[in-house]
Amino acid sequence: MSDSSAPKLHKNEGLKDRSNYLRGNILESLADPVNGGVPEEVAQLTKFHGTYVQDDRDVRNERRKKKLDKAYMFMIRVRVPGGVCTPQQWLQMDELSDTYANGTLKLTTRQAFQFHGVLKFNLKKTMQGINAALMDTIAACGDVNRNVMCNPNPYQSEAHADALKLAQDISDHLTPQTRAYHEIWLDEEPVASSEKEEEPIYGKTYLPRKFKTVVAVPPMNDVDIYAHDLGFIAILEEGKVVGYNITVGGGMGMTHGNAETYPRLAQLMGFCKPEQAVDIAEKVVLVQRDYGDRQNRAHARMKYTIADRGLEWFRQEVESRLGYKLEEPREFKFDHTGDRYGWVEGIDGKHHLTLFIQNGRVKDLPDYPMKTGLREIAKIHDGDFRLTCNQNLIIGGVSAENKPKIEKLVEEYGLSKRLEEASGLRLNSMACVALPTCGLALAESERYLPDLVTELEDVLDECGLRQEDIVIRMTGCPNGCARPYLAEIGFVGKGPGKYNIYLGAAANGSRLASLWQTSVKHEEIKETLRPVLQRYAKEREEGEHFGDFAMRVGYVKPFEYGNNYHEPAVN
Repeated sequence: MSDSSAPKLHKNEGLKDRSNYLRGNILESLADPVNGGVPEEVAQLTKFHGTYVQDDRDVRNERRKKKLDKAYMFMIRVRVPGGVCTPQQWLQMDELSDTYANGTLKLTTRQAFQFHGVLKFNLKKTMQGINAALMDTIAACGDVNRNVMCNPNPYQSEAHADALKLAQDISDHLTPQTRAYHEIWLDEEPVASSEKEEEPIYGKTYLPRKFKTVVAVPPMNDVDIYAHDLGFIAILEEGKVVGYNITVGGGMGMTHGNAETYPRLAQLMGFCKPEQAVDIAEKVVLVQRDYGDRQNRAHARMKYTIADRGLEWFRQEVESRLGYKLEEPREFKFDHTGDRYGWVEGIDGKHHLTLFIQNGRVKDLPDYPMKTGLREIAKIHDGDFRLTCNQNLIIGGVSAENKPKIEKLVEEYGLSKRLEEASGLRLNSMACVALPTCGLALAESERYLPDLVTELEDVLDECGLRQEDIVIRMTGCPNGCARPYLAEIGFVGKGPGKYNIYLGAAANGSRLASLWQTSVKHEEIKETLRPVLQRYAKEREEGEHFGDFAMRVGYVKPFEYGNNYHEPAVN
């Protein structure tokens, strides 16, 4: 007899439990020639394999009127631990995007590649092409540890190499062990029924929700370390990494109108030696696996586990599994969250070029053949490519001999022209995909933010602020994939053409923004922000960042957890 008093788990928990380690009915659904999509249960499982079923929302209503199915297609996310890939892998991603996707590459806010517009009958071919490039999509989505980010800037060569290795080691260690991915997509022979399969870290039901890990190298906080479940901050002495401060409990997602959901900054939990970091990552995951909320998915991220039980409790749980105490955090300082554009020479004599990729969308335009230009660079490049956490791209490790050739191609295809013309606001902008493909989007984001920045640049020019670095981010829904709650000016989609506006985050990513205005129509945003920018130009203190100014003069109050919708301090 079942215990009726037992807490009712979310339906996804039962789905994972009976999925036979993420196999479910994926193979059967892929073989169905009638439906361009997959059933809901299968769609939940394919996320663990790195792919989401979507549809073209631009044509949804028209197709509904004609009694046609949705225009189904798939997004595929490719893991790139630390954001580093070879020129050959870049070329292979470029080719796959043309062959099976919509002809563009998306560089995500978490250092991954995304393909959009892949049809179901091309899913397996695309996955196999990714595998042929010695890359994969395992755990790029789903209730597991996802792509591990790290500071991609190689001018701090030795420290970056250590950070990159840690990111790769954590990624490898926390990758699910099930062979389902290899069986479904790569035609590996199924595990024999007599063989015992297990997930030593995750168990049969994996984690309650997604889990995100990052590694930062001060003074740069380009990974937005406070936005993630788990973070490691490199502590340097004489340029060498002597250990890591550990942060836990960050997360961006929330739900409109539900004060029990909120973005949350990660907290410092302790310090560890380099050789302890992977073990600590595992033990943090185990605590969240055992104590995370499996009844209410809106309350299932690790930030709520820590908010409910306290940091000290969480630290003790981690230490009990480690068998030793963590040291106290050490001093460090973050300066900013943005990228350093242009050419930089590393201490190893290699050269590195950071290019601005607006909203991470790599594509050719009639007057700007960026995708073709990067393809030509990849053909002769003798270093690597590094995806940044701000959706930009570093052409890294360029030898002195090869630099003139790269510079010539950059000039030929105009790859630095957009960088030279861009305002500080545009260079610090970031947007999620949103419409037309994301099923959660309430408003535009990637397709709209560039135009909004252009409008705001008119005001910046009037105020003499064009070169001022101001972090601006936009998402089409409150899940926060572009981390708008850590932007000095953040926009969160509230409905078609309407946005909540957040102000006041710290430029170095250490303070959340607070809600300033709700449901502002897109055509009103420019004039709504004009007086704020004008006042900033006139009243700012020397060196004062916009977010600090907005907080100091009272446009917003400090963020309060559970009170996302407090009234603005100044109207």
